[in-house]
Formats: sequence, structure tokens, C-alpha cells
Amino acid sequence: MTLPGGPDGRAEGSGDDPSVGAHEIAGAVEHLVSLWSVAAQEAPVRLSLHQLRALWALETAPETNLTGLADRLDIGLPTASRLCDRLEAAGMLERTPHPRNRRELQLTLTPHGRRVLDDVARRRNLALTEVLAAMAPAERSALVRGMRAFTSAAADVPPGRRRAP
Repeated sequence: MTLPGGPDGRAEGSGDDPSVGAHEIAGAVEHLVSLWSVAAQEAPVRLSLHQLRALWALETAPETNLTGLADRLDIGLPTASRLCDRLEAAGMLERTPHPRNRRELQLTLTPHGRRVLDDVARRRNLALTEVLAAMAPAERSALVRGMRAFTSAAADVPPGRRRAP
């Protein structure tokens, strides 16, 4: 069995120029974003991208406060507050007094918010599985290895060092 790419694991034709691979990956990411978006929009509860990002942020950093959420989403406090107002009104988030700081409110997903996130994740995984099933097993394996390497490399590149367009 021959895996895509040369003996050093690089994509065929990539040479030493990372911009060649970046262009191809950007196209693949656009397809992935579209797949993700469609899957999320097919869920019974429709959420904006900001709302979904907020719910995921709270899932990964439970009981954070408004400032922490705004920082994680890279948005201003007024925007984060309005976002939380809408999610709270929809029953997906609750604001409760912080147990160690009376002046602070913590943000927590409600069971309904968790169910919505689980539903969106399930739909996205099904859509992705459908695409991956159309790939040859060796291609899937190469993609998984490449994504692991990308994730590792991305963690090693400080945000300030990343080039702006």
C-alpha cells in the first residue's frame, strides 16, 4: 500500500514551499466550514456562529465569567453580554453568583444548552463521516496523521508570530 506523498510524508508537489499546501488546505477548509454550517443549520435549534462559539467556549471552560468569555471569543464585553442575554433567554445558559466572589457572575451551560451542543456535534460528525467514507482508507489515515501534525505545529506557533494577510 502506498500512502499519498513522498518518502518524507510531504504532499506530492508541495516541495519546500508551504504556501502551495496552504492554498490547497484553504480550499478544503472552506468545504469543511460549509459542511459544518449546513449541519448546524439543520439542527432543530438554530444558532448563530457566535452563539455556537459561546456555547462551546463554556463547555470547554465551565463556570467562566463574562470577561473570560469575551476574551475567549475575542469580542467586546457589551457584545458578550448581549450574546449571553440571548442564550439565557433561550434557556441555554444561566448566570449565577460566583461561589468565591460575590461581585462576579459565572456563566454555566444549562442541560438544554448541552443537548443543543450535543445535537450539533452529532450532526457535524455524521456529515464529516459521510465525506470520509468516500475517501480511500489510506487517504483517511494520511489525513488524520496530517491533522494531528497540523494541530501540534499550530500549538507551537505563538499567535503573535502568525502572519497577517
